[in-house]
Amino acid sequence: MIQIERSGELWVAIQEALTTTQSQLWTALPGIIQSFDAVAMTCTIQPGIRIQIRDETGAIQSRKLPLLLDCPVVFPGGGGCTLTFPVKPGDECLVVFASRCIDSWWQSGNVQEQADLRMHDLSDGFALVGVRSQPRALPGISTSSAQLRSDNGSAYIDLNPASGKVIIIAPGGFEVVAPTSEFSAKVTIKGLFSYLAGMVGFGQATSNGKRTDETHTHSGVQTGPNNSGPVA
Repeated sequence: MIQIERSGELWVAIQEALTTTQSQLWTALPGIIQSFDAVAMTCTIQPGIRIQIRDETGAIQSRKLPLLLDCPVVFPGGGGCTLTFPVKPGDECLVVFASRCIDSWWQSGNVQEQADLRMHDLSDGFALVGVRSQPRALPGISTSSAQLRSDNGSAYIDLNPASGKVIIIAPGGFEVVAPTSEFSAKVTIKGLFSYLAGMVGFGQATSNGKRTDETHTHSGVQTGPNNSGPVA
């Protein structure tokens, strides 16, 4: 056998070895949420890509990957604040696999020893929820502002960096819960406040420290067509 043929056989063997190694190295996969544990902040995921396996007869078969269990869900957060959202079965996600075993870190936090020497394994996935395939693409994405929105776009908070305006669209209503004590923090609006469809409420209302609700009265006046004096 000539040298070129030997070199060719060696290169084929190297390629096959590299392909085998790559097939066992997991980096990231699309997935579909099967269940969510809101207490542990983990989910069970069905990988969205099938793999081909050669059976005992030598035939190639397409099979689902096994379910990925106890995958930590990534919610954007930091500095004592976190953005959370409901995670439901059927939601799509991107599973990112750590290069080393995450078990000890996940259980105890901080810096830990590896509980296992596995690398790029299906057991060490993190779920980034929100990735979408084309059939689940969101309608009406804003290209000029940031939004916290419902999937159907009917309710949202819109922040426009160009105008500096924040718009809230809430067909189901908008509710603010704040302390009611006169001596505790209250809802404070600095600047002109206007309302276009009337205002309905219960409780005490004041303006510049003076009552303006249904208990407000003026003394020293009689009913008639003239105006009373200022609020006293």
